Amino acid sequence: LGKEVYVVITTRAPGVEITPDDMRDHLANQVRLEKEGIMFGAGPLFGRDSETPQAGMIIIRANSFEEADEIAQRDPLHNRGLRTYTLQKWRINEGSYTLTVNYSDQSVRIV
Repeated sequence: LGKEVYVVITTRAPGVEITPDDMRDHLANQVRLEKEGIMFGAGPLFGRDSETPQAGMIIIRANSFEEADEIAQRDPLHNRGLRTYTLQKWRINEGSYTLTVNYSDQSVRIV
């Protein structure tokens, strides 16, 4: 299949404080990307035996590194200098997921 997406690994910039308002703006941006069909997935990354996120990962659909970089830069945490990020292209060659939608109780399960 060879589907190509872009992976943003985002980490907190040294010595900065991220406020609840900053995080609210970041999450609003994430929801917007999701609703526009740009975001494939996102979430925090944890080290072994840690409950504190060390970084975040955002997987986005874009046509080029340049487009992906523009999308990543628009994240409020990035454009305010509160987080830095790296960007890589990821070609998905293998894997699967299962989606179950139950109409009766309007539940969804992804495996």
